[in-house]
Amino acid sequence: MSDFIDYLKEVFAPLGVVQPRKMFGGHGIFYDGVMIALVADDCLYLKVDKHTQAEFSDLDLPAFEYEKNGKTFAMSYRLAPESIYDDPDEALQWARLAYEAALRGKKKT
Repeated sequence: MSDFIDYLKEVFAPLGVVQPRKMFGGHGIFYDGVMIALVADDCLYLKVDKHTQAEFSDLDLPAFEYEKNGKTFAMSYRLAPESIYDDPDEALQWARLAYEAALRGKKKT
């Protein structure tokens, strides 16, 4: 596991214990059994939905995108704001937004 993944355990500590899992060439970050974030190339992306999208758009935080067969696909994860790395209260606020979005998404399935 990378140093960045280990560091994210500290960042998310105000929310509680998170479990990183290797997946898709990166890592999924799970809290209470749901994926709240993903890490690709040492960048953290938080789960979003229609209720939280504006929070990320207001800060011009881009969506996680990947390419497959020459096409670009955007996922429902947006780059985390830099402020979460320095401020535990900010980390908690953004982690809760991601968790709530993940829970709403889970209810649909």
